[in-house]
Amino acid sequence: MAKYEIVTIDGDGIGPEVCQSAITVLKEACGSDLLSFSSHEGGADHYVKSGHVLPDDTYAACKAADAILHGAAGMPGVTYPDGTEVGNDLHLRLRFRLDLYANVRPIRLYQGVDSPLKYFQPGQIDYVIVRENTEGLYASRGGGIVLRDELATDTIVVTRKGIERVARFSFDLARSRRGAPRDGKRRVTVCDKANILRSYAFFRNVCDDVARSYDDVEIDYAYADAITVHMLKRPDTFDVIVAENMFGDIISDLGAGTIGGMGLSPSAELGDQHGLFQGAHGSAPDIAGQNAASPLATILSGAMMLRWLGDTHHDGTLRDAAHRIESAVEKVLAQGEYVPRDLGGKASCTEMTQAVCRALA
Repeated sequence: MAKYEIVTIDGDGIGPEVCQSAITVLKEACGSDLLSFSSHEGGADHYVKSGHVLPDDTYAACKAADAILHGAAGMPGVTYPDGTEVGNDLHLRLRFRLDLYANVRPIRLYQGVDSPLKYFQPGQIDYVIVRENTEGLYASRGGGIVLRDELATDTIVVTRKGIERVARFSFDLARSRRGAPRDGKRRVTVCDKANILRSYAFFRNVCDDVARSYDDVEIDYAYADAITVHMLKRPDTFDVIVAENMFGDIISDLGAGTIGGMGLSPSAELGDQHGLFQGAHGSAPDIAGQNAASPLATILSGAMMLRWLGDTHHDGTLRDAAHRIESAVEKVLAQGEYVPRDLGGKASCTEMTQAVCRALA
């Protein structure tokens, strides 16, 4: 029997294509006796058919599984009466119900990819954004107020417990890395608006409290507006960035833009017991079913899943498989024979998947 049970939720748009591609690569990297995949329903399309974005049996399977691999969610026009999108509610519900408090978004420039930042080469952009995932402005989802069609409010909520645990996660992550590319120093940069709002001043103060236990990791600060400039002008000074939910959401997409786009942006949503892994891109319904999507973000998310499982279960075989997948992706990109369409090439989803599998061999 397989050692690790993985729940997959294909989702919407290109979700089924990229999710199945990732499964193909994961099986190639791990063989047939390490991972067992079970597919479950969820997402905007399923909501249209059934009235449920996250069915009870899907949630129960996710809670019992060793990890969750997700394709993509969301379809244009599929909204709740308040105008918010149904598709995003799938992983938001999993995020809150499974307490996936750390959203991890690696920003790494691979060989064979040209960054829009012309002065930076592969290896010079290599940092991680850690986004607090269960509090902040998004904690107000479903609880905001629209009064007489004249006034609307959403409230930002941060707690000491929530900030402390995502800050510790970020400092532990920095401790495990090689430091910022420019100077090799392990560093956590706190992204906030502590100069304007008390909630962000509190966020910074709690991060300061946590930093006192990490003498080997520097703490740094950047206002949310200023960091967008720094990410373009000097991205090589960053190692780990920690941010409140909304700010982390925004700057992680900016970071993805500097390394080739959302098609190369994997993500992990992690808690103390559970982990969900998916490409950070959307469902791209305009190209769904055309075999045109790049599967690389989901494949790299699968590698993140293996590394997390390997660390959680002290399984070096999984950690080795994660490294081999990442190396295979970089090898394919560096060779340049197969280039996905979002990077200016013509390779299909199937061709990219097969190329990565061959590179694994």
